[in-house]
Amino acid sequence: MHQVAIAFYWHQHQPYYPDDVTGENPMPWVRLHGVKDYWGMAMHLKEVPEMHATINLVPSLLAQLTAYTEQGRDDAHLRVSRLPADSLSEEDLHYLLDNFFLVHADQMIRPYPRYWELYQQRGWGVDSAQAAARRFRPRDILDLQVWSNLTWIHPIAFEQDRDLHEFRRKGSGWTEDEKLWLLDKQMEILRQVIPLHRELARNGQVELTTSPFYHPILPLLYDQRLARVAMPDVDLPRHLESYAEDAAWHIRAAVEMHERHFGGVPRGMWPSEGSVCQQVIPDIAEAGVQWIATDEEILSCSTNGWVSRDAAGHLRNPEMLYRPWRVEEQGRQLQIIFRDHAMSDLIGFHYQRYAADAAVEDFLGKLSAIGHATRANREHRPTLVSVILDGENCWEYYPGGGVEFLRSLYRQIAGQREIVSTRICDYLERYPAVDHLGHLFPGSWISHNFGIWIGHHECNRAWDLLAQTRAHLLDAERRGHGTSQMREEAWRELHIAEGSDWFWWFGDDHNSGQDGLFDQLFRKHLQNVYLVLGETPPVELSRPISAAAHGKPPHYTEPNGLLQVKVDGRLTYFEWISAGHVVHRGARGTMSMASERVVSDLYYGFDLKRLMLRIDTHDGPACDRLSAFDTLRVDFLEPKNLEILVVDPSAPRPVAQLYQDEIPVHTADLEVATGTVFELAVSWESLGVAAEEPVYFLVELLKGDQTMERVPIEGAIETRVPCEDYEQIMWQV
Repeated sequence: MHQVAIAFYWHQHQPYYPDDVTGENPMPWVRLHGVKDYWGMAMHLKEVPEMHATINLVPSLLAQLTAYTEQGRDDAHLRVSRLPADSLSEEDLHYLLDNFFLVHADQMIRPYPRYWELYQQRGWGVDSAQAAARRFRPRDILDLQVWSNLTWIHPIAFEQDRDLHEFRRKGSGWTEDEKLWLLDKQMEILRQVIPLHRELARNGQVELTTSPFYHPILPLLYDQRLARVAMPDVDLPRHLESYAEDAAWHIRAAVEMHERHFGGVPRGMWPSEGSVCQQVIPDIAEAGVQWIATDEEILSCSTNGWVSRDAAGHLRNPEMLYRPWRVEEQGRQLQIIFRDHAMSDLIGFHYQRYAADAAVEDFLGKLSAIGHATRANREHRPTLVSVILDGENCWEYYPGGGVEFLRSLYRQIAGQREIVSTRICDYLERYPAVDHLGHLFPGSWISHNFGIWIGHHECNRAWDLLAQTRAHLLDAERRGHGTSQMREEAWRELHIAEGSDWFWWFGDDHNSGQDGLFDQLFRKHLQNVYLVLGETPPVELSRPISAAAHGKPPHYTEPNGLLQVKVDGRLTYFEWISAGHVVHRGARGTMSMASERVVSDLYYGFDLKRLMLRIDTHDGPACDRLSAFDTLRVDFLEPKNLEILVVDPSAPRPVAQLYQDEIPVHTADLEVATGTVFELAVSWESLGVAAEEPVYFLVELLKGDQTMERVPIEGAIETRVPCEDYEQIMWQV
């Protein structure tokens, strides 16, 4: 009887969310997926000891798991979850109402009556958090804090833990102490994730593998021009330097972390996003890895279509897909397997709409059909069907978290003789590859190209910012700038920014609902390269890359008329009545390490000859509060390479100077005064701009060379030079 060996390969991954410079983490997904999918997927296998599989644990995920469980780190969602429901600030309440419903509503909210009631009360997609806040009383907030965490605990945990089961059955009306009990229980489950995987590996049921450390697209680090093999006309970034040594670092560091956690070198590796090329082979083999995996379309392109699917999805030469291959470069060899694209996508995207028993029957039927189509296999080896997909993302779309489907699938496979489950390492040890690929096509698991991560102008700008930051770091190394520890931390921040996930959300291919935050995190890691070296990041890193992030910051209004301002530092309300206004509050995780902000508001506007701005301060006049800073800087993103430096900004008439390309502009027309408020005016002529031209700027307060506050916190203030008819146009509007 010809057997089918089914190799499930679950890829467990999260990008590196924390900002290690400030100690803040804006994203909860490692923790929430940890208590749901990373724990739950392992428990599913433990339930059926006869079932074998391979699990890929990305180092950036492991690092964050241990930060929670061993270092006591948290995230913004957890911090707000812990707060007493009757004492949330306005900012925290708005965060809660914007972030505590970010789940698949049909499967993770609707089944729970109280959570569904709160969801409807929120008016999701209709009302802003500010508008919805008045409908939420403390008891609603407390129930929401509980449900937003409770829904992420895997269903198996409720079967095993009676206290947890009874807690959920209560449904509402929990106390603050009960909420904290739940959050402690959550951490208890999270602490089991890594030991549980160790146990499964030690028992021989699961093979554990790794990916490059921060999940970069390895081929693009070696040579971004490789994108043109599959996409000949793609636009590429301006900077095309090779980062081959960075690729090698990600591989070595991943293997070292795997050894520390699991006691040995991983035999397998999932190159991030299944992205491969000839150049990756030597570095991966040199690290001790024996096999890698990618998508079947890479095999098709590597064999000039010899192994391929027709329009109906039927495979040509199917027996050549369902076996391992061997690849070689510079005398180094790896074995490589190729995922069955169709079978993997059935679990990832389609079976969620099936009844569980029908989905299992369909899947097993297709496996049998594959076995029948490959019976002519001359080597008499079992047909290897590799089903490779994310182990966390699809289950929130399945009824009951996919428990009924996975349980039934695993148990039925365990009871079969024709279909057997296998760890990939076991199959390769018994049936090593005999077929050799002459050249490994450069591409990923998505459309056998790199189009998700390069080519769009947003992706290309991100690559160029990465290149500029890397060049600065290399120069700092050549100059011996900073200590070796500082440079090591700077390289770590750069390697984080090389991860694939930041580029995934740039462009118009995908939308997370949090694209602006992903954009901000990418640039924050680049900014941190400068900050850990004791330097000020370039202004360009303050400007969002993603079009989704280019919306106005919260609490931001634009000018609606010309101003008539006398620059004297006095608070004269009617002078600024038509000004634009930025309230200085918003997301945590600013460049400031201070616990309180000095600036409360920034007003800006213009007349036909001047740009003007005013700064108001908390808890006292500007002449007192600004004494905490040495310099006030106005950075211009447009026009480029301009800045105004105001020395000793608390003085009644501070010294101000306009610089262009760091050279003083002695003819600049500038006025500055500080009293109750800070006021500044600069002529359009000094800035070199004419009517209708854009002007983008931000304001920073510095202590020495360190930026302590920035207004706005993210992005820049954007305006245009008024034309002669400005007031008439505004009147018509």
